[in-house]
Amino acid sequence: MSNPLYVINVEAAIYREDKYLIIKRSEKEEHALGVLSLVGGKVDGRTSENNVLENSVKREILEEVGVEVSNSLHYIESNSFISDKGYIVVNIGFLCKYESGEARCVSEDEVSEVHWMGYDEILSNPKAPSWLKSSLKKAESVRLIVENF
Repeated sequence: MSNPLYVINVEAAIYREDKYLIIKRSEKEEHALGVLSLVGGKVDGRTSENNVLENSVKREILEEVGVEVSNSLHYIESNSFISDKGYIVVNIGFLCKYESGEARCVSEDEVSEVHWMGYDEILSNPKAPSWLKSSLKKAESVRLIVENF
C-alpha cells in the first residue's frame, strides 16, 4: 500500500536526574522541521513482534541520539495529528529513564541539536512548541509518581 491509512509514531520523554533530553529536529525531516521535540519516530511495521511500541521507541532513541534507556518504560499519552505531508499520525508517548551513552546527533538527517534541559527551562522556552510543553507536563506528572512510588 503506497499511502497508509495512518502512521504510528512513538516518542520518548527521557529524563536523567532533573533534566529531559530535548532535540531540535533537522531541517531535512518530513514533519516539524527545525522545532524542539522529544526523541521519536515511526513504528516499523514490516515484521511481527511482541512489544512493538516499546522496542520501537528504544530503537529510535538509540538511532537518533545514541543513548540507552532502562527497560521500565511508562506510558504518558496518545494523541493524533496530521503530518505536514497529510498523513494521519497516531502518536504514543513514553517516559524513559536514561541508562547510558552520550547524547549526540547520531542521525543528522533527523536531529540537528541535542540538549539536556530542566523542566521549567523547557516550559519557559519560547522556541518550545505548545504540543511539546503539553507532553512534557504529562511526562513530569508520571515521573513524579514513578520516582516517589
